[in-house]
Amino acid sequence: MAKEKAATAEELEALAERRRQEQVAERQKREREKAQRGGLWSRRDFFGRLSWGGFGVISLISLLAFVRSAFPRVLFVPPSTFKAGFPADYPVGEVSEKYKTEFRVWIVREPSGFYAIFAKCTHLGCTPRWLASENKYKCPCHGSGYYKTGYNFEGPAPRPMDRVKLTVAEDGQLVVDKSVMFRMQPGVDPNKQHPESILKV
Repeated sequence: MAKEKAATAEELEALAERRRQEQVAERQKREREKAQRGGLWSRRDFFGRLSWGGFGVISLISLLAFVRSAFPRVLFVPPSTFKAGFPADYPVGEVSEKYKTEFRVWIVREPSGFYAIFAKCTHLGCTPRWLASENKYKCPCHGSGYYKTGYNFEGPAPRPMDRVKLTVAEDGQLVVDKSVMFRMQPGVDPNKQHPESILKV
């Protein structure tokens, strides 16, 4: 019985010694591999740092987007009132497209006076074009046609184009006020619907 216990104790001691030797050999192996790498990253190190870098970049972009959302964008709308030059600048019978791009307004001079048409098709809101050779406005979207007065005569437009208020400033220039809109009803000549839309100069 004592012999068996002694043998077991010797085996345990031999096993412990063998483990120590294996640990020393493993340590030496790692040191040799580390020396062979010469300080370069392992593949695991590279991908680990790459993934942390990507996570950091995405987190930074998300933070910047969150901060940017706290400051809403401001839309700069052109003023509703603007000066459109002197009456003498407009020949009788002509349609001026000078302010169509910036303010979406045509200024028309007739023998009876001036009026300003809001350049918006009453069908779906497209911007018509003035065709001087045909003496009409033509919508490029669905083919609505309007006379020089803004009265609709062809296409799907349900009513004439609206007009905006025209006045004369103290310095003698025309003033267009888009905040005052003369809404046209279907089937009636705009000059007769809203005679106050015509500025007599």
